[in-house]
Amino acid sequence: MAVDADLDAPPPALRHPLDLPANLLASLGTVWIFLIMCLVVADVIGRDFLNAPITGVAEFSARSVASIVFLQLAAAVCSGRMTRSDFLLNLIGRHSSAAVKALDVLNAVVGAALFAALTAIAWPELRNSLASAEFYGVQGVYSVPAWPFRGLIVAGSAAAALCYLLSIPGIVRRRSATTTSEDPLGGGA
Repeated sequence: MAVDADLDAPPPALRHPLDLPANLLASLGTVWIFLIMCLVVADVIGRDFLNAPITGVAEFSARSVASIVFLQLAAAVCSGRMTRSDFLLNLIGRHSSAAVKALDVLNAVVGAALFAALTAIAWPELRNSLASAEFYGVQGVYSVPAWPFRGLIVAGSAAAALCYLLSIPGIVRRRSATTTSEDPLGGGA
């Protein structure tokens, strides 16, 4: 059975240089979502049918949401799927593809700066969490260390900043005839 090729994907040589690691992080986030779903279902079954709820499911799930988002950020940046409005870019692109390219570079620079700032802000919190052995939950009942969740925020922010930076050469090399909706990263770096 043959596998159909993704006709919209750029050739492998033109993909973003961090595509593979970013997709691995996103896959880890997807597996984490599946495991949380299984844990919630097990908690509901235990709570409703066995009168034995699983302690800490709500707390763990709540803390996991931010970590999962940050695990998947880099893949969104690499694939050009970060949320933005293309209406204005398409309108400008009809008149000046160079202006669109400049706006795309500006977007990448601002995105990299924002995620780098977030990395710098979250780093001391990660260090303090490790130094103080910070835990979430109720001591003696349910507790989970805080540092892995904080570490994923730092790592995800740094990866997103790096992905934005490495997308700039691909945007600059992008052909003028290509619109942003056809190739948001210019084929990567």
